Amino acid sequence: MQDSEQLLLKGREALETGELDLAARLFRQALEANPESAEVHEALGEALAEQGKTGEARKHLEKAVALDPDNLDARYALGDLCFEEGQAQKALDIYRAILDRAPDEADAWVSCGLVHFHLEDMERAENCYLKALAIDADSVFALNSLGDVYYAQGRSEEAVANYRRVVEIDPEDAQAHYNLAEICYDTGDLALAEKECREALRLDPGFSFAYMTLGNLSLDQENPEQALDWFQKFLLHERSTGAKDIRDEVAAVVAGLKDELGRQA
Repeated sequence: MQDSEQLLLKGREALETGELDLAARLFRQALEANPESAEVHEALGEALAEQGKTGEARKHLEKAVALDPDNLDARYALGDLCFEEGQAQKALDIYRAILDRAPDEADAWVSCGLVHFHLEDMERAENCYLKALAIDADSVFALNSLGDVYYAQGRSEEAVANYRRVVEIDPEDAQAHYNLAEICYDTGDLALAEKECREALRLDPGFSFAYMTLGNLSLDQENPEQALDWFQKFLLHERSTGAKDIRDEVAAVVAGLKDELGRQA
């Protein structure tokens, strides 16, 4: 029988390649070999969360934190899961607990900011992002998120400056390219919007919302066949529970396009 560490390593390799069922199975085997390992509980929790098994995932992540209170990765994963499930205050409490243990943890400040942004408290969100940047001026996580606040406030030039700063720091940051695509789309520069979306997908083929924006661009350009293809790719790649409403909307558009194209055939 393989030991816990070997199973954990193989499980992580499976998780990285998107083999979620295999990853979860290997992590469960690792847990049988070492039931008190915070690291294994954390890994299994993350795999289950990816599978959409949020209730079971939460139990394993909570167990990981209980076994090792200094395991910040498990705390982040638990906070992210709560946030995705719509438990904003619980997520905020978890991120704040990380800051209680590690005040210079820039990502925890950004995560707090994301919760405030979700709650439409832009002032608090901006303050959190600025605190993160005071710790790490080159944090692409914070710069992208601060750009989102500026964009939501109508401060488009400042938003673009933040996103371009991210691309300077990390040219392969798919999120920044997508953010630029969204601004270009909203301002009517459809050619550049498409270019940035395609770049985001080149860097990250699983970037689901880039497919959706490309679908919208195709509709604007009166190309329903291409739009249908992009929207179907969005539905294929977007699996998060927090995006259910958007998935439902896109699924309705897909059904309408199929009906329209069927009538034209």
